Amino acid sequence: MTGTVGPRERRRGGSRRERSAEQTGPSQPPWNLHQRRIEPTKVVSEDELESIHLASLEVLRDIGIDFLHPRALKMWTEAGASVDDQRVRFDPELILDFISSAPAEFTMHAPDPRFDFEVGGDHVVFGSVASAPNFADRAGGRRSGNRHDFQTLVKLCQSLNIIQTHGGYPVEPIDIHPSIRHLEATRDILTLTGKAVNVYSLGAQRNTDCLEMVRIVRGLSQDEIDTHPIVHSVINVSSPLRLDVSMLEGILQYSSRNQVIILTPFTLAGAMAPVTIAGAVVQQNAEALAGIAFTQLVRRGSPVLYGGFTSNVDMRSGAPAFGTPEYMQSAMLGGQLARRYGLPYRSSNVCAANAIDTQAGYESVFSLWGAIMGGANLIYHGAGWMEGGLHASPEKMVIDADLLQMVATFLQPLVVDDAALGLDAIAEVGPGGHFFGTQHTQDRYRDAFYSPMISDWRNYESWQEAGSPTALDHAQRVVDDLLTHYEAPTLAPGVREELDDFVDRRIAEGGVATDY
Repeated sequence: MTGTVGPRERRRGGSRRERSAEQTGPSQPPWNLHQRRIEPTKVVSEDELESIHLASLEVLRDIGIDFLHPRALKMWTEAGASVDDQRVRFDPELILDFISSAPAEFTMHAPDPRFDFEVGGDHVVFGSVASAPNFADRAGGRRSGNRHDFQTLVKLCQSLNIIQTHGGYPVEPIDIHPSIRHLEATRDILTLTGKAVNVYSLGAQRNTDCLEMVRIVRGLSQDEIDTHPIVHSVINVSSPLRLDVSMLEGILQYSSRNQVIILTPFTLAGAMAPVTIAGAVVQQNAEALAGIAFTQLVRRGSPVLYGGFTSNVDMRSGAPAFGTPEYMQSAMLGGQLARRYGLPYRSSNVCAANAIDTQAGYESVFSLWGAIMGGANLIYHGAGWMEGGLHASPEKMVIDADLLQMVATFLQPLVVDDAALGLDAIAEVGPGGHFFGTQHTQDRYRDAFYSPMISDWRNYESWQEAGSPTALDHAQRVVDDLLTHYEAPTLAPGVREELDDFVDRRIAEGGVATDY
């Protein structure tokens, strides 16, 4: 494990024991950490998995990966890889040596230490929707992302106890100029929530700005950053077989400071990868191994996750498809590969539905189940993702939160002891009775089952009398209730001033250069 909680880090007014982490508002289970106590599913045999592994190493040895960064090319040359222009080819032993130094587990430190969590092993962490360009709610319909909608989703992320980390900007706030967007958006996240922060890899200056902002709020010295992973960043491979400048810059910046990289190829079978799931995952694996090896070339032992995001496309339109059987297969296969290498695994809860309807429900269930049964440690886009990632929805966020909580409850161990067997209660009731009034039930009824925020289990007549509310009706009500009861976290004296001083100075300096 990496890092401990020290007195400098308690920057929000108290320790875990002094304050509870959960928000008020609609009834929901408290903030908790989750573990998988069932074995992940093996979707292929050990021999078949080894065939995929060896095929991936063959791709890296004979075809190679483009690294579009001069410093990366120099580092690979010095490490013994074969570099031809921008193409890097690897001996299998070189790749496997670097992969072996990545940690199997580590601690992710949130701005508020009450929201720290473990990554890897049997730990399961749920994140919120990220990177959507558009926002859609029931009241206003679909629109381009803006700061107000961005803040709405960030507040919901803070208020929903089942969500443990941000995945990035839940929606892109395009009304903030790109030169300062990372400053304003990250300030919003750090002042509206205390949960773990994702930062985008969009250039060296943005990377260092965001790391400094999180450092200020967490209350670490510059030296302590190297022992406290406080940001995580998704590094996407530009499939097929290419890592671009901004992604490699992210690895160079963040891995060198012992920050978390989530190396995720974006391989769509039939478009950016072979049309077969096996072939697409061979390419995914080759790309992931090359990127993960580079994190270890930058800094041995730096934290990194194996990210799987392989799905298929609709061959009639070329559009990405999510929540499909193929997506489930690739998610489970990616998990098998990550376990083979001893790496934490990232997957996603995604759907391609344009509206909150049956399609949105079954695709989300399928993709989430593939992630869970595939052994995912970190589930990105866990709540709020719609339209293949093209819009984020607050109503979908609370519906997904119910779904995630059902999964979390399912993951809890099934208690089988003398009290749980209930023989005394069975004897007390006997044939033809009921168990509502037994002491066995009365002692446990509050904690017996998870009570969802959305589901409506009234009988048909009482449901009609209430106006026949739909799941979407309930979701809208819960969103309004959560926002009404939202409470901003309290920063310790001086922290907000230090954060504002840094952000305002960087804004006055012009932020970062842009091409537009």
